[in-house]
Amino acid sequence: MTKIVILKSKSHILGFEISGHTGYAEEGSDIVCSAVSSMSQMVVVGIRDVLKLNAFVEISNGYLKLKLSEKDIESDSAEVLLKAFEKSVKEIVKEYGNYVKLEVKKDVF
Repeated sequence: MTKIVILKSKSHILGFEISGHTGYAEEGSDIVCSAVSSMSQMVVVGIRDVLKLNAFVEISNGYLKLKLSEKDIESDSAEVLLKAFEKSVKEIVKEYGNYVKLEVKKDVF
C-alpha cells in the first residue's frame, strides 16, 4: 500500500510525503503507482523547475518527500499545484482505497 501524507500549516499546504508501493499490479504495469508517481513528479518539477522555488525534496525507492521552504509557503502558484495534487489524490483514494491511503497532518511547520 502507498501512504500519502499531505503536510499543512494553519493556512497553507507545505508539501507531501509518499511511501510504499501500491501493490495493485506487477512493477511496470501498476497504473495506480504510475498515477501517483506522475502527479507527484509533476508537482516537484512545477515547484522547483518552473516556479524556481526552494523546496526540500528527497527521493528514493518507494519514497518521495517535498516540503516548501518557509519563505515560499505563501506562493499562490505553489498552493495551486499542491491543492490540485491533494484533490487528485482524493480521487484516486475513492477508486483505489485498498491500495492508497491519504492522511493530512496539520500545523506541521
